[in-house]
Amino acid sequence: MAGVIGGAMLPHAPQFFTMPDSEDRGIVARVKQAAAEIGARLKAQEPDLWIIFANDHAEQFFLTAAPPFTVHVGAEASGAFAGRECHWRVAGEIGFEIVRQLYAQGFDPAFTSVARIDYALGIPLTHLEVSDPVLPIYVNAYLPPQPTMQRCYAFGEALARIVTAMGLRTVALASGGMSHYPGTERYAEPDLAWDKAALERIVAGNLKSLAGYDAGALDAAGNVELRCWACAAGMLGERKPDLVSFEPSWHHNYASLGWFSPPPPPPALHYPAIRPELVELARALQALAHDEASRAAFFADPAGYAARYALSPAQRAALTALVTKALAAMGMHPLVPFLARLQIDRQRQH
Repeated sequence: MAGVIGGAMLPHAPQFFTMPDSEDRGIVARVKQAAAEIGARLKAQEPDLWIIFANDHAEQFFLTAAPPFTVHVGAEASGAFAGRECHWRVAGEIGFEIVRQLYAQGFDPAFTSVARIDYALGIPLTHLEVSDPVLPIYVNAYLPPQPTMQRCYAFGEALARIVTAMGLRTVALASGGMSHYPGTERYAEPDLAWDKAALERIVAGNLKSLAGYDAGALDAAGNVELRCWACAAGMLGERKPDLVSFEPSWHHNYASLGWFSPPPPPPALHYPAIRPELVELARALQALAHDEASRAAFFADPAGYAARYALSPAQRAALTALVTKALAAMGMHPLVPFLARLQIDRQRQH
């Protein structure tokens, strides 16, 4: 079926490519292994499109223009970093249509035909071993004023609606995170406690919790790149990740998360909508709750009162018995029989 069939949130530390002596080889190996497993599971679902959200590291979108979101609409994207060449075919025509549809939904992303791939895109795509085509979307994470987390989440929701309407089986990827402070005096002090608390909510399936962080909180925690996560979270919706790996290092807390399972069914509600086949039963119960004459008729002849309404035999029996639990088990909104029973009992006492 079309829609967002899975996703991932992955780190992109440049050290994964440069591999200086300061890096723990075991940590790097485990990060790569987690990404490889996520990539294999996602590729097995045969997506039509891989959308990846990544920040620009003060390279292409900085002094000339710094749009909150920029969609790549070219035919291909290339780049090089630390002696590695990266090249992917881009779903440019799909990108153009997505831009058109986003405009119609009240979003105004920029678009580019020539933006390069830096390590923020190249590392996760390489570790996942992603197949073409991809659609890079650049998110302004580092240059204030950045888009709010609420806007990033809503942007992802809009994208999910669009790719679903386009009939595309889509994977949503986010590059970046967690806590790190490149270029600052706190580079060796990633905020481990903040990351664990944030990750706990995501692991529980509460992806919308990302929308609750403001710019100050993200900056203080070294998590400005979570704006990319919020975009992917909006596409994925509220669902638990199937794979979670968390590897703190001396300068960066590496979190890798993968979603492969379909979204869970909506939870059973205490107060459901009124199903069409229960409308007549609801009318009968509402009359008991709000009309004294109807209650008097029910007292005199419960079966006769039930016969006034076009009910099935099971519904007539349930109305005559007037047991809230039984009526709720049939799918009836429980407040309706509760109020009817309340008024019936009150009137009997008088």
